[in-house]
Amino acid sequence: MRLLDRLLPHLHPGMKMSEAEGIETSWRRSVLLVSAITLHNIPEGLAVGVAFGAVGLGITEGVPGATLGGAIALAVGIGLQNFPEGTAVSMPLRREGMSRGRSFFYGQLSGVVEPIAAVVGAAAVLLAQPTLPYALAFAAGAMIFVVVEELIPEAKRGSPDIAAMSLMVGFSVMMVLDVALG
Repeated sequence: MRLLDRLLPHLHPGMKMSEAEGIETSWRRSVLLVSAITLHNIPEGLAVGVAFGAVGLGITEGVPGATLGGAIALAVGIGLQNFPEGTAVSMPLRREGMSRGRSFFYGQLSGVVEPIAAVVGAAAVLLAQPTLPYALAFAAGAMIFVVVEELIPEAKRGSPDIAAMSLMVGFSVMMVLDVALG
């Protein structure tokens, strides 16, 4: 994830073109924005795929979260947070003058990598059962990297109070899903 973050040209919402990360490119602002969210969606898909792959193999010993309820809770939680994420792509694109339809399309397109990464994660677990603990650790580490590298700094740019309250609401929703489905 760190290598992709260093190499893939991307731009975070609200940043100037001069603040783009990754290798220098002639890509337009809209492409850089979509690539930032797309990069962030890869570990989310991997996490869901690994969780369902573990359940598919019936591996629950040593992997406490490897239950169907836990995998569904993870998928629902990630799915719910994809709505504001798609909006985070679509709104700046619309503000730049892109049509509503194209803005919406690119917002949706940024999430296409999630199901692809989920299939890769599930296939990796199904094909290489002994690597399951490492796959789960990689997926968790990738998501933590994205949170620390991308989301926390971005949240601090806006209103810290809203960011903190949103974190608490999101955490509460995930705990409800964990209890209800786990």
